Amino acid sequence: MIEVFLPSQQKISVDGSSGFDLLHSLSQQPKQKVVALKVNGEVRDLHMPLASGDNVELIDITAPEAEDIMRHSASHVMAQAVQELFLGAKVTIGPSIENGFYYDFDYERSFTPEDLEKIESRMREIIASNLPFKREEISASEAIELFKQKGETYKVEIIQDLKTDVVSLYRHGDWVDLCRGPHLPSTGLIGAIKLTSVAGAYWRGDERNPMLWRIYGTAFSSQKALDEYLLRLEEARKRDHRKLGKALDLFSIHDEVGPGFVIFHPKGALLRTVLQEWEIHEHLKRGYQIVMGPTLLREEIWKRSGHYDNYRENMYFTEVDNQRYGIKPMNCLAHMLIFKSQTRSYRDMPQRYFELGLVHRHEKSGVLHGLFRVRAFTQDDAHILCTVEQLNSEIQGVVKFVQDAMAIFGFDYHIEISTRPKKSIGSDEMWEMATNALRNSLIEMGIPFEVNEGEGAFYGPKIDVKLNDCLGREWQCATVQCDFTLPDRFELEYIGPDGKEHRPVMIHRVILGAVERFMGILIEQFAGAFPTWVAPIQAVMMTVTDASIPYAKIVADKLKDQGIRVQEDYRNEKINYKIREWQVQKVPYMLVVGKKEVETSTVSPRTRKGEDLKAMPIAEFLARIKAEIDSKRYDT
Repeated sequence: MIEVFLPSQQKISVDGSSGFDLLHSLSQQPKQKVVALKVNGEVRDLHMPLASGDNVELIDITAPEAEDIMRHSASHVMAQAVQELFLGAKVTIGPSIENGFYYDFDYERSFTPEDLEKIESRMREIIASNLPFKREEISASEAIELFKQKGETYKVEIIQDLKTDVVSLYRHGDWVDLCRGPHLPSTGLIGAIKLTSVAGAYWRGDERNPMLWRIYGTAFSSQKALDEYLLRLEEARKRDHRKLGKALDLFSIHDEVGPGFVIFHPKGALLRTVLQEWEIHEHLKRGYQIVMGPTLLREEIWKRSGHYDNYRENMYFTEVDNQRYGIKPMNCLAHMLIFKSQTRSYRDMPQRYFELGLVHRHEKSGVLHGLFRVRAFTQDDAHILCTVEQLNSEIQGVVKFVQDAMAIFGFDYHIEISTRPKKSIGSDEMWEMATNALRNSLIEMGIPFEVNEGEGAFYGPKIDVKLNDCLGREWQCATVQCDFTLPDRFELEYIGPDGKEHRPVMIHRVILGAVERFMGILIEQFAGAFPTWVAPIQAVMMTVTDASIPYAKIVADKLKDQGIRVQEDYRNEKINYKIREWQVQKVPYMLVVGKKEVETSTVSPRTRKGEDLKAMPIAEFLARIKAEIDSKRYDT
């Protein structure tokens, strides 16, 4: 008999020690829906033992934690189905992941869409059988012998690498797998399933190892939830920035150039230029100074900053005149040297330096993804050097800047504070001061936040702004980092009102983050139909016949003189063909000029949504589009 505590300190006596025993003791609880427990904050399945004094929360099938357990259980069911249908297939690992699961298989060939249908069908039969998941612990040597007999060489390798005396297995029916858990009580509790794709994956991510076949799938508690998810997936495929980037002629990535290096075409380069010009304007009006630093800096300065010891695996290095240089992965070092270039007074504080700086980071090829993960990108970096007394107001100023930017683009977001990681520099006192400054700034602003333990930068804690796009996906863009360490390492000083030297504090911050990544997010957020103010082409001038070309050129020149980005299309094609083509290109306005427009000195605008506007004088259209641009509406 043990005693455990449910929420609100309700004490329960349990005759036994497992989660199942606890459920037997809960005669008044809706225990039929409980599939797992949270014990002292750790999620466990019902097989795991309890101890007297444990704090226990019940997890029912509808809880977010239950979805993860269900997907892990579904991966085991999938592996069983594969091995039953495809004799000789060996299993490796099969975890749950965000919104789904996968399992890697060693098999003589890849799996086809028809194979996935067969596997899915067999999975549903196994789920309907409602087979209980059973946990057992055996010695590592027994487990090795068991999997050797089954020919599961990958499982043998995993157990040998664990270097442990005891391992856990999970069985359902006649199928068994090496696994830590947790799992559902039975297969019948797995809801609606769908296998989504197949991809190649090297064993343990090493290209020297065998190629495996990874089957992805997902599972939800209801068919309705699954259908909604699949609909979002389909919408995400339509919005994929890599496909739209090609269709809209924005950018390309070429093998002969190298993975992770983007080439921007005219429209893509214009889009990023518009974003960067907006950023420059917004920074100048907030008191930032524009600066520029070199791409190469000597290796010694990266050692001094701590980047060499804590970040060099993400850096590129080269040699110039027999000296080693680091290609910058961030812009902060040049900004500190600018501050140090002359004597500063407290009256000069704060110093806010802004740079749209090109940086390079050594990302592994497996994580590169369109514009979202690249090896060369432009960071909208700024560093604020201020006094300790100015720290809170400067942090709050950055947060307000982020709020303004998110409002302009129409993004919802939430905020996290990331604290000291294991690999870091600086004293405990400095880290505590920096973390408290971030926390207190948000509290004073009345902004809720979550704490993300151990995820700060190596030189300081940070505020991370996670934006949510129209598909509910989360993206990390803006960040605010508080740093007492680097000013100390570079011996930065200013003269205080007491006439003595004082050490400034440094705030590292970005608003949009990597310009490339933000462009990718924008492409998918708006499905390529950008708000008029940021669209690379805002209007297309098109003619019905060649006779209208001279007038059309006059109109186009007037619009260009007013800063409107106009494309001219005077091809000898039918007007409906040209309209359809530019609608596919998602240009906000198409301006049709024919005989009537020439005679009346008007244009006939048509929106990309297919709305035909009445013929109007040039000045009226110009006023309309300029008002739209100035309002920076994001719903057009």
